[in-house]
Amino acid sequence: MNIIIRKAKESDLADIVDFQLAMALETENLQLEKSIVEKGVAAAYHDAAKGQYFVTEIDGEIASSLMITPEWSDWRNGLVYWIQSVYVKENFRRLGIYSKMYAHIQELVNKDEKVRGIRLYVDKTNIRAQKTYQKTGMNGEHYQLFEWMK
Repeated sequence: MNIIIRKAKESDLADIVDFQLAMALETENLQLEKSIVEKGVAAAYHDAAKGQYFVTEIDGEIASSLMITPEWSDWRNGLVYWIQSVYVKENFRRLGIYSKMYAHIQELVNKDEKVRGIRLYVDKTNIRAQKTYQKTGMNGEHYQLFEWMK
């Protein structure tokens, strides 16, 4: 199995959109509007300040994607990368794909003095994902997320 983790290319955007639609349905039973997701993915792809996509390619097939979004931390005088929009195609799950992607992002963080760490949020009911994140050495003990959405 030939596994490549790389920054997404424009030709990957349709796969990323499909992944986001599938993830919303699978994890939150939400049916997102495809045209809005297409615009959102394209906006982040074309503006790194909004986010950067990474994909895993296995034997030429896009198997997973994730996005990192930068957040300024005044406490740390540097950036924190938020991992979001994580999706691994069902037939590639349980192969350590996310762990490999996480290690790739962690390596980027370690090489860049301006970036201080990594964060992510996970739905409270997504126990499988929480176990995966714990295996990478992350913990969810420090913060609780609150939100308001229009």
